[in-house]
Amino acid sequence: MLAATVRVTRDLDVAEEAVQDTYVRALETWARDGVPDNPGAWLTTVARRRALNLLRRGRTLEAKLPLLIDPPGDDEPPDPDAARFPDDRLRLVFTCCHPALALEAQVALTLRLVCGVATADVAHAFLVSEPTMAARITRAKKKIAAARIPYAVPAPAELPARLDAALTVIHLLYTTGHAAPAGDALVRDELTGRALDLARMLHALLPADREAAGLLALLLVHEARRATRTDAAGRLLRLAEQDRSAWDRALIAEADGLIVGALRAGPPARFLLQAAIAALHAQAPSAEQTDWPQVLTLYDELLRVWPSAVVALNRAVALAMVEGPEAALAVVEDLERDGRLAGYRYLPSTKAELLHRLGRDAEAAEAYRAALALSDNAAERAFLQERLEG
Repeated sequence: MLAATVRVTRDLDVAEEAVQDTYVRALETWARDGVPDNPGAWLTTVARRRALNLLRRGRTLEAKLPLLIDPPGDDEPPDPDAARFPDDRLRLVFTCCHPALALEAQVALTLRLVCGVATADVAHAFLVSEPTMAARITRAKKKIAAARIPYAVPAPAELPARLDAALTVIHLLYTTGHAAPAGDALVRDELTGRALDLARMLHALLPADREAAGLLALLLVHEARRATRTDAAGRLLRLAEQDRSAWDRALIAEADGLIVGALRAGPPARFLLQAAIAALHAQAPSAEQTDWPQVLTLYDELLRVWPSAVVALNRAVALAMVEGPEAALAVVEDLERDGRLAGYRYLPSTKAELLHRLGRDAEAAEAYRAALALSDNAAERAFLQERLEG
């Protein structure tokens, strides 16, 4: 609805207000008159009419009237970008991912408006407070309006400047659904499904781009084992505990084909390297038979091209499997002192696992309690409590 409405308003704030007002009206009208035969069409029509009223109020209607119509009919010119961008969401992703905005603002705004991720979850992804993130999103919307950034599909020559942000948005959208920051369920299927759809569309749009292929491959590998990440009771299962026979081998094979093709085309960057690491885990017959030295080598290269604190933490897990928990603990403690991962729940949980393996159980318990204090997801909290009590 937001994508369809912003397409006729060319104004994110007006479109968002119109959509919110439409939901309120639907709650009132449908409770009284019943749900219409085509709820989606009802919502879209009302949202556009509401947007029309808002534009009239702002005395900008004259220039916008030709846009505030139903989709083109047989006698109207077809949308020239429909073949390239069959989904309005992908159009809006590239609109929000405009180089006039800082990269972080591009990603945050797109996650919130296009992908429907709650502001609190966007804030969690960036390790900042919810009010701070809300202010950043507001500033980004105001900058789009002030700069008169059009709701238009970028020309092919403009895509490279926006691609990294678009890839990051889709990756964070999947990550938010794959390990939900809060709630009862570990996974939010609607977010992972939306991200996978967008990744497929982006790869179809840019089939020769290695990073678009890498991102799709990464999500396919995660998707292949998503159903095995919890047991029938919803208990979180570690990778070593998951039933590998239940993993979707067709998705893993599809991912492998994308990875091999992209690696043949040129040197890997961050998403392709992450996909290669995930594929090594997926192709190993068991956790014990994982090629950990190769995983560590890939992490070394990933850290070189993308010096992220989260990557350094994930690399420490592989380092523990190759050189032992003591070497990995030193890395984790350095990251702890660094402060970039303050508030990141996986830092103390990783530290706790390493301390436990070293037999330092009292310190491990303290780290598990720190991880519990940072987690709002019921499945993760139950897992951490079980480890604490065990």
